[in-house]
Amino acid sequence: MTTADEVIEVARRSRSAAIGLARLPRAKKDAALQAMADALVAATDDVLKANADDLARGRDNGMAEGMLDRLALDEKRVAAMADGLRQVAGLPDPVGEVVRGSTLPNGLQLRQVRVPLGVVGIIYEARPNVTVDAAGLCIKSGNAVLLRGSSSARSSNAALVDVLAAAGSAAGLPDYAVQLVPGVDHESTKHLMRARGHVDVLIPRGGAGLIRSVVEESTVPVIETGVGNCHVYVDADADLDMALDITINAKVQRPSVCNAAETLLVHRAVADEFLPRVLAALHDNGVTVHGDDAVTKAASAHDVGGVVPVTDDDWAAEYNSLDLAVGVVDSLDDAIGHIRRWGSGHTEAIVTRSLDASQAFVLGLDSAAVMVNASTRFTDGEQFGFGAEIGISTQKLHARGPMGLPELTSTTWVVHGDGHVRS
Repeated sequence: MTTADEVIEVARRSRSAAIGLARLPRAKKDAALQAMADALVAATDDVLKANADDLARGRDNGMAEGMLDRLALDEKRVAAMADGLRQVAGLPDPVGEVVRGSTLPNGLQLRQVRVPLGVVGIIYEARPNVTVDAAGLCIKSGNAVLLRGSSSARSSNAALVDVLAAAGSAAGLPDYAVQLVPGVDHESTKHLMRARGHVDVLIPRGGAGLIRSVVEESTVPVIETGVGNCHVYVDADADLDMALDITINAKVQRPSVCNAAETLLVHRAVADEFLPRVLAALHDNGVTVHGDDAVTKAASAHDVGGVVPVTDDDWAAEYNSLDLAVGVVDSLDDAIGHIRRWGSGHTEAIVTRSLDASQAFVLGLDSAAVMVNASTRFTDGEQFGFGAEIGISTQKLHARGPMGLPELTSTTWVVHGDGHVRS
């Protein structure tokens, strides 16, 4: 069992590294990220071998297919992670950016300047790409990172961190800039959550249970990322060809991720025309539809299989699989009401040709991202031009939506005077 002292010792090393990282110029950090990317590609065979061990263990333990997909690596995914590091290297450095400034009437010059958070702890489930994304973003923003992935990805994460840490140190980063939290038991996670004073902030990435546990049990400040119960609403004024394309993309393109759609709502005015088309397309793509009465009747009338009755659990679900809750609503307001009741505040999409409807949808919701005539799959740091994201925040303090480099900084007030004293 991992002890608190073991975790605190690792955190102390991160604190020492963070002091050095905060002083590094952009060129040094960018060169290190490029070196880490090159080393990752060179170590592809070792990483895939470690990942194969995790996948075999996952299958033996009955891991769901959606989670196996998140866990799985191949040459293309390793190359994509390396490309993500290079993209981050090419982004502007947020450290030192002046957020605002002024000169007071007494002559004091004020500047609010971005500075690193310090030591960032990431607690996440079976997604090895998070290991690389988090390391790259933290290094670029001048933070040391402590990585606590799930035990199901322990071999993959260990291999990745070995590569990143060695390459970073060789390129001039402080030792221990990137570290794994020791241990595979839940106790090591608890010790990390209670390392207040040693860790500056925790960011959980995963399912509702993981996020709730970190938020409720941690004494370290938490930036809360949210589960993705995302919705697509097809309005009465929708272009139905567009609505079909967006629905299929939002659900099918990669169903295991948090910005995949989990619920489709269709306005009753277009339900007779749209439901047969979308139900057939979903069935052809292997999607199980959890439908309300109107949806199940439409499926039966048009002899479309793969439809089962919807439950309250379905409306609330983040499936992370080829499942979709589908319902018919009488109005835009009903769609908004449904989303406010069952949604997680992540991403919602409306398909409509009506400017009034789109504005009402945007103003009526309280989500981190709202799409108008676009797939929910675009809520993503790279797609937004931020580089690989550290997570998608659904809270309202400090950061909201895809969290890129600026969200991994705090600010310091720098005040310049000329012998000023306060009277």
